[in-house]
Amino acid sequence: MFQLGKTIVSEDIIEKDFVCNLAACKGACCVNGDAGAPLEKEEAKILEEIYPKVKPFLRKEGIEVIEKEGAWVTSEWGELETPLINGADCAYVIFDEKNTALCAIEEAHNQGEIDWKKPVSCHLYPIRVKDYSEFSAVNYDKWEICDDACSLGKEFQVPVYKFVKQALVRKFGQNWYDELEKVAEKHLK
Repeated sequence: MFQLGKTIVSEDIIEKDFVCNLAACKGACCVNGDAGAPLEKEEAKILEEIYPKVKPFLRKEGIEVIEKEGAWVTSEWGELETPLINGADCAYVIFDEKNTALCAIEEAHNQGEIDWKKPVSCHLYPIRVKDYSEFSAVNYDKWEICDDACSLGKEFQVPVYKFVKQALVRKFGQNWYDELEKVAEKHLK
C-alpha cells in the first residue's frame, strides 16, 4: 500500500494486469453478485434525472424494477446502489445480439442522449474505492469471473491502473493520476 494525497492505494493496481475480455466473460460483473453497482450521492440524483432518456434503452424487466424500487436503492448497510432484477442483473443491464451484458446508461451516452457515461464504480472496475472519513482506499477487486481479463491484460502487458486510466482521472483528477504513474514507474523498476 502507498499513499497518494488523501488516498491509500493497493500496489495490486500497478502490479496486476487487466484488460476486459467481454467476448469471454459476456459482462458477468453486471449480472453476478449480490448487490447493485455502488453509487455516490450525486450519482443517485443523476440517475433520477436521466432515467426518462435511459428508459427507451432498458429491458422490460429493468423498467419494472426501476419503476417499483426507484432509479437507485439503499442497501441494508445504508449504501446507495443500482437496483437488481430478481437479485441478480443490474436493472440497467441490456444484452446485445451475442447475449453480452451491456449498460443501458452507457448506450444512451454513446447514442448522444445523455452526457453522463455511467456510475464511476462501473467505470473503475476492477478497482473499488471505499471512502472513509479521512481517506479513500483504492483497491483491486480480484474476482474469478475476470480471469480471462487478467490473462488478456498479461498478454498485452496492461496494468490495471492503465486499463482504467480514464475512470481514475474522472474520480481523482489528472494530477492524482500523474502522481500514480510516477509511483508505478519507480515501483516497477
